[in-house]
Amino acid sequence: MSVDIKKRLDRIVEILIQMQSKRVVRAQDLADRFDVSLRTIYRDIRSLEQAGVPLIGEAGMGYSLMEGYRLPPVSFTKEEALSFVAVEKLAEKFLDEASAAIHASAMMKIKAILKSQELDLVNHTQDQIIMRKQGSPIFQEKVPHVLSYAIESIANKKQVQIDYQGIKDDRPQLRTIEPIGIIHEIGFWYIVAFCIEKQDFRQFRSDRINRIQLTKTPFSTRHMTIGEYLEAKAQPEAPKVRAIIRVKPEYSSYLRWQRNYYGLVDEIKHADHIEMHFDVKDIKHEFPRWLLMFGDMIEIAEPQILRDNFINLLREISLKHEPKN
Repeated sequence: MSVDIKKRLDRIVEILIQMQSKRVVRAQDLADRFDVSLRTIYRDIRSLEQAGVPLIGEAGMGYSLMEGYRLPPVSFTKEEALSFVAVEKLAEKFLDEASAAIHASAMMKIKAILKSQELDLVNHTQDQIIMRKQGSPIFQEKVPHVLSYAIESIANKKQVQIDYQGIKDDRPQLRTIEPIGIIHEIGFWYIVAFCIEKQDFRQFRSDRINRIQLTKTPFSTRHMTIGEYLEAKAQPEAPKVRAIIRVKPEYSSYLRWQRNYYGLVDEIKHADHIEMHFDVKDIKHEFPRWLLMFGDMIEIAEPQILRDNFINLLREISLKHEPKN
């Protein structure tokens, strides 16, 4: 069998598997996934139909399998089986207790159909991968089901009540929310939801949720999708200010942990220093406070307003700590 024929057969099988995993699959999505033309995908679809696979749909609309049609159990390659190890370790670290338990149950069913050689390989490799927990817990211990409840709310379009302590709150506040999605960034999970009390969309960080309860109350209205929310959030912001920071090479690693979060756009190496260029949103408060962490390791090259803000911040700190007579 030629390489091209095998490649096409593998692609057709993958298309069939993907159709079993979704209600409707668009030809363009398949073309993007396999990096082939639409014409190639349409030819593969015709091959499936000629093989007796009951497909519903047409070009331009999408395709789906007839209700009740299922593939026989599939086998996994060695590489696919080993990928389960990484996924399981990530689940242990990043999912809440309830979601991790559900995932572990699903993984046991998947492992049950592995060949003995693949299973031995997975079990051996599993002990060699260690995921250390991060310093700040992602979830409160008393709410080990934040993600699973949020996912259930999204699926059933039912309101959720939470006790949420924002960064400026002295104590948790009762909020009724209508989740539209979940995102992970900067080490934490965020539930994106329409807040009934605020009558606007908010992001609720997982570790600040002290209690969560599903309700039977349907959503108050139809909301935008999480994709539409993120697209709206990414709209052009206020103009950013270019800041240039010089740091000695031996100290540059200290700035690397959060540099991208603060808008790093370029890094130029010189003989005796590294020049870091940032596009900064908040040059008056947030950015100079972050730079303050690095003290004499850095030198602010420009702009002058950033130097002034940095110096003013140092003066305020100095005044607060002067001996009182």
